[in-house]
Amino acid sequence: MKERKIRVNVVSPGATETPGLIDSLGDTKEKRDKTMDAVAAASPMNRLGTPDEIAKAVVFLASDDSSYITGADLFVDGGAGQI
Repeated sequence: MKERKIRVNVVSPGATETPGLIDSLGDTKEKRDKTMDAVAAASPMNRLGTPDEIAKAVVFLASDDSSYITGADLFVDGGAGQI
């Protein structure tokens, strides 16, 4: 891809607070809240990510600010990949 000046990177998001995740956590609000708390507690940052946080990482990789980055896997997971 370098001949075409195309850089290839990937974003690996962690648990992100989206409707799809929330809906998959249980059939009642109590179950969803309990499971969301457990998922958040498993993250070193003790919370879920937001779609905006993931989007900012993607925008960075697509911008000229990352012009010397290629072949990278950017973990946007609150540090979960480090434990």
